[in-house]
Amino acid sequence: MKNKIVILGAGESGTGAAVLAKKKGFDVFVSDLSEIKEKYKNILNEHQIRWEEGRHSEDKILVADEVIKSPGISDKVPLIKKLTEKGTPIISEIEFAGRYTSAKKICITGSNGKTTTTTLIYHLLKNAGLNVGLAGNVGNSLAFQVVEDIYDYYVVELSSFQLDNMYDFKADIAILLNITPDHLDRYEYKFQNYIDAKFRIIRNQTENDVFIYWNDDPVIREELKRKTIKSQCYPFAETKSDGVKAYTENNQLIVNTPNHTFTMEQDLLALTGVHNLYNSLAAAITGSVLNIKNEDIRKSLSDFSGVEHRLEYVASAKGVKYINDSKATNVNSCWYALQSMKTPVVLILGGTDKGNDYTEIEALVKEKVRALIYLGVDNNKLHAFFDDKVSQTVDARSMQEAVSKAYELARKGDVVLLSPCCASFDLFKNYEDRGQQFKECVRHL
Repeated sequence: MKNKIVILGAGESGTGAAVLAKKKGFDVFVSDLSEIKEKYKNILNEHQIRWEEGRHSEDKILVADEVIKSPGISDKVPLIKKLTEKGTPIISEIEFAGRYTSAKKICITGSNGKTTTTTLIYHLLKNAGLNVGLAGNVGNSLAFQVVEDIYDYYVVELSSFQLDNMYDFKADIAILLNITPDHLDRYEYKFQNYIDAKFRIIRNQTENDVFIYWNDDPVIREELKRKTIKSQCYPFAETKSDGVKAYTENNQLIVNTPNHTFTMEQDLLALTGVHNLYNSLAAAITGSVLNIKNEDIRKSLSDFSGVEHRLEYVASAKGVKYINDSKATNVNSCWYALQSMKTPVVLILGGTDKGNDYTEIEALVKEKVRALIYLGVDNNKLHAFFDDKVSQTVDARSMQEAVSKAYELARKGDVVLLSPCCASFDLFKNYEDRGQQFKECVRHL
């Protein structure tokens, strides 16, 4: 009898997992509590996969031999608790896909910079002529790509939620950019639980695998003292110190790997700002470890065009620049954005608070922000924290209102920065929707 696989959530990852499971001969059922997008319904129907939307039918779900869960579904959900009590294995789409590919997997996680680093490494490998797929939080579902499995490499962005339900999966190259408090509402408000989730990126690695990480991250350094790392370690930092394999010196990027020394003028990097320097160093190590030619690494690091919704320049109006950083869904992302601003800022922030601690950006707000616009359904926490730190604060209940108020408040030479610190679900479908609306409103000024 066929093993029964139930997939909870029919988005990109769930639909991809369903198609792969069907191809591998499993009895597949897909259940989504929300409405399934037409695109994914069509794919499921095309592959003759049973599905339901708007409910979870427990009689069909609790009989599963294994459940593949969407990263967005919390372990606290009653249905997940019932499955756990039954002893039903619950895995992620990435875990499932990993069983069916022998391609090299380059996996990236961190509280910030994941998408930029992932797309930069993909750009680098593709430009160097490698046969590579982009997956995880960006690109197409890994499972969907593994159905055909035509790639020799996959570059995979992994969130802590995806890492939570990974057990036997192994990254050939694991990259950990940084760890700052985020998603604590999903981790019982215990920072250590979130740290543990991030460190699952090196789970199952051997001495043949590579671990790349930011050497100066205090959380990573503390955690490494408690761990025995089997993989080959390639720490990176802004400046040279003992054991660091990639750093800057005399305005040069320098990367040392056993078979490779890579150098490049820092001024030639496409991405600016210190946080992007780290992303570029991580990518340069990856290229070096894979023995990609220096000229190919150099070219990719100098012609990369960046990521939508991440410090994305939109337009200028009346001498004011408008920058879309909607992807800044946590406080640390906003810190990076503010740090890179050179002129006074009108900052738009707010949304669904995930247990944020705004003290991290307090000094930068006082130093750089002329006015604050709170864009959210409930702005009480923002008022309580920021009102006495900035001379002007206003509320907005829509993007149109936020951009109009920013236009009134900004002076020539200022920057209007959408860097919300928060999730978007109170007023928008997701951070992409929030960013798109911002761009539309700015272009109509």
